[in-house]
Amino acid sequence: MSALIIDGNSVAQRLQTQIALEVEQFKQKQGYPPGLGVVLAGDNPAAAQYVRMKSRACNNVGMTSVTRLMTAASSQQEVESAVAELNANPSVHGILVQLPLPPGIDEEPVLRLVSLDKDVDGFHPINIGMLGMKGREPLFTPATPTGCMVLLNEAGAQLEGANAVVIGRSNIVGLPVALMLMKANATVTVCHSRTRNIPDIVRQADIVIAAIGRPNYVKGDWLKPGAIVIDVGTNKIDDPADPRGYRFIGDVEFESAVNVAGAISKVPGGVGPMTITMLLTNTLKAAWRIAGR
Repeated sequence: MSALIIDGNSVAQRLQTQIALEVEQFKQKQGYPPGLGVVLAGDNPAAAQYVRMKSRACNNVGMTSVTRLMTAASSQQEVESAVAELNANPSVHGILVQLPLPPGIDEEPVLRLVSLDKDVDGFHPINIGMLGMKGREPLFTPATPTGCMVLLNEAGAQLEGANAVVIGRSNIVGLPVALMLMKANATVTVCHSRTRNIPDIVRQADIVIAAIGRPNYVKGDWLKPGAIVIDVGTNKIDDPADPRGYRFIGDVEFESAVNVAGAISKVPGGVGPMTITMLLTNTLKAAWRIAGR
């Protein structure tokens, strides 16, 4: 039997409708809209497209969006100055530094510079630190991992006591989603490039989060029957049959996995829309918090 297809587009649209209503409530009470500021450096077309999508999403729910565009030749000081400017801008309530930054830019001091009150991407060291500590909660959690957790909930996943395998240990997805799963009382194994016998480990998993950035890496026969699979991968591959000459696929071989998994997210249209939606949620939360002070 085919798996339940987890449609991130549908979930995101439902949540963004609610966000728009809450944004209108904020505007009526405060007299101004929540605002998101984005720092984009470099010439990565995928990153630029993602930033445009975030800007459109802001406009759709009634938020403002400000983007500071920088080139791949921008200096460390220029990038940090852009963040400092957004920190000081009272109409900006959330700041997103689009990662990865160009070679030669040290990400750590840039992320550390983002005001804790405006860290809507959840990558400030204090927020990540609190995410990793028992009994503490960060002000904000990273958007993509949070989107993964919402999709798991939509699929009816029972996280407490479940065996969860996260494939990939990046600061952007793998590490924070593993911490969030642990907070939900799952037993978590993180696989990475040095892990041995990954297929055997994955076969024990009730929940699989694939975030390794390798197209069709996870095969259907790796999966435990009925496992819930969240595919974070967005890999561009050549496809002469597509009018664009390319298409995007995930880290999971969908054709083989869909007949084994209990539920699996779409690519595209799965985690991607949820990332943007969680960013909007965090920006609204930040605006209320700052206004409340």
